[in-house]
Amino acid sequence: MQREEKQLELSLEALISQVADLKNSLVGFIYKLENEYDRLTWPSVLDSFALLSGQLNTLNKVLKHEKTPLLRNQVIIPLVLSPDRDEEIMRQTEGRVPVFSHEVVPDHLRTKPDPEVEEQEKQLSTDAARIGTDAALKQIQSLNKMCSNLLEKINKEDRESESGGLRQNKQTFNPADTNALVAAVAFGKGLSNRRPPGVSGPVQSGQPGANPIIAGASAMQQVQMSGASSQPQSMLGGVQMTQAGQPGKMPSGIKTNIKSASMHPYQR
Repeated sequence: MQREEKQLELSLEALISQVADLKNSLVGFIYKLENEYDRLTWPSVLDSFALLSGQLNTLNKVLKHEKTPLLRNQVIIPLVLSPDRDEEIMRQTEGRVPVFSHEVVPDHLRTKPDPEVEEQEKQLSTDAARIGTDAALKQIQSLNKMCSNLLEKINKEDRESESGGLRQNKQTFNPADTNALVAAVAFGKGLSNRRPPGVSGPVQSGQPGANPIIAGASAMQQVQMSGASSQPQSMLGGVQMTQAGQPGKMPSGIKTNIKSASMHPYQR
């Protein structure tokens, strides 16, 4: 008898310890939901649920252990009922039960559910007994099909979201090339200073927007030549003015002037 009592006492201590851990986890999770909901993340919620699930499984293992006596065979009888405040009960129940009187004993020592809940359970059992075997199997198959379709859709959404995230994270440009292009456009970095072939001199400041080829031809015509009269020089000056007034259009007199200039040697 003493051995059974000792074993029951040890089992109750283990159960009390497991229930206390479970209660602390529940209190912490409820505190997060009520006070930290604005910065609460889904992984944190899943971690809290995983902790609660693990503690419940541990509690079930303790109850199903072979050394744990069947608590359903134990009978609890209240020895003292008093309407006065009991400090020991207050301490053990953390202030939830201030007195142990005739009013609270039926609720705390109840071994059956409430009459309303018991009536609902009876009604559900009666409805379940009316359903035939074939109808029950059809309903089970329909429910399994709905669950399978829902699970397939959820998995499909997960795969699409993962593939979409991979596509968004894939880099489609080269940062080095982009920086080099911006530097070339904004600051001229890396551009060559070489002139195109056929251009012998810079464009004159008095001829904005003039064609480089025409400007080069007019610069060649301005070279002083021995024996040349002032009339060709004035004609060259007129050609330059005509070129400035008509950019991009080649006058017909340029070829004649170039030929006449090539008949005389340059002044050294």
